[in-house]
Amino acid sequence: MENQYVKQFPELMQGKTIMYVHGFGSSGQSGTVHLLRTVLPNARVIAPDLPIHPNEALSLLKKTCTNEKPSLIIGTSMGGMYTEMLYGFDRICINPAFSIADTMQRHGLTGKQQFFSPRQDGVQEFYVDKSLVKEYRQICESNFQGINDEEQQRVFGLFGDQDPLVHTYNSFCEHYPQAISFHGKHRMDDHSIRHAVLPVIRWIDDRQEQRQRPIIYIGVETLWDSYRNPASSMMKAVCNLIENYQVYFVGEEEAVVASWLAEHINVPTWHHTVYTWRRDLLYGDYLISKRKECDTMATLLEYGSDTFKNWEDILEYFDRLGGQ
Repeated sequence: MENQYVKQFPELMQGKTIMYVHGFGSSGQSGTVHLLRTVLPNARVIAPDLPIHPNEALSLLKKTCTNEKPSLIIGTSMGGMYTEMLYGFDRICINPAFSIADTMQRHGLTGKQQFFSPRQDGVQEFYVDKSLVKEYRQICESNFQGINDEEQQRVFGLFGDQDPLVHTYNSFCEHYPQAISFHGKHRMDDHSIRHAVLPVIRWIDDRQEQRQRPIIYIGVETLWDSYRNPASSMMKAVCNLIENYQVYFVGEEEAVVASWLAEHINVPTWHHTVYTWRRDLLYGDYLISKRKECDTMATLLEYGSDTFKNWEDILEYFDRLGGQ
């Protein structure tokens, strides 16, 4: 997709440095790097070309962290494996290849290989032999060695539910609590960046800035039609609202609600779903509901009423508020 069609988020990570750690056989000129620079125009995204030998790569990354002091590190695949080991920083590990030696052998990533994207040194090919595979197997033993309570809160793991190459969700969960499944494949694209990665970046940025956004509660019955299919403009509304507000989803029957939200909303619902029969006790700024709540502590927007017939009406209302 051309950059002019990708939405930008200039308010996110403004004036901060993000270090991107690329995957196996890639470089700092990968499409993901260009995409991050496009969607986060006011952040400084750095992405060093990694040496093929893992110890050299990890040494380079640690030196870069010391010199650049990034506010956030994002790594994909092999880069996600390295990113986990860069302790002391906020980090997002996307489809991290914690068993990369096995992945290389299982998927034929041995012998002569070509880099997927150009490198600054101009090298186009590299060779993977048994000795190099052994180096990767040894470096993987360093994963999960520097974890403490603080680190567990500074690391997010994102795992594509259609990833055919790497399946390390369970390994990550053994060490870190913040593991999230997203709708996507192994490689990042503009859809997975916007709907899976950007919500997590926003949470991290808010925490770093100690930013408190106005709270919106959304009753799940407003998100689906009578057949429990997504309501018209529902996803557009959710994507727009989470840019300026702390959005929570409210329902009663956890078994039904959780699976529906995981399917249709996905990452933004992680730790942002409330199960209660007493919506009148919710403390926040706005409540979007089909029900006429009594004495609600939030401003009620009655979905389906003459004022808010649909999600387009609700979006127009919040557009006029300008994030307040």
